[in-house]
Amino acid sequence: MTKPVGPYTPIVRAGEWLICSGQVGIADGAIVEGGLEAELRQALANMAGLLEGEGSSMNAVVKTTVFLTDMADYAEMNTVYVDVFGDHRPARSAVAVAELPINARIEVEAWAYVG
Repeated sequence: MTKPVGPYTPIVRAGEWLICSGQVGIADGAIVEGGLEAELRQALANMAGLLEGEGSSMNAVVKTTVFLTDMADYAEMNTVYVDVFGDHRPARSAVAVAELPINARIEVEAWAYVG
């Protein structure tokens, strides 16, 4: 599991729900190189690892929020997102933000139902 970059819990169980804090494309303590695609793939891999650590999977995700520092990356984000989630389509919001922690370009948070 990747160490959080702030004072928060990466994943919390609340009854039949798992709530994943926002994940950025961090590995070995730094943002991965390779642009938005690499960052998003790593962020979602980090999320998958958190869910698997709780006995769940990405297939249990029912809602995500994607934070982008540049809405021009929206189409590229969609391509990677669909590639990772496959035919599973959680509800999703995507919003533009001025800045993300540790200069990430993208961050993703999720809710997974495990009941």
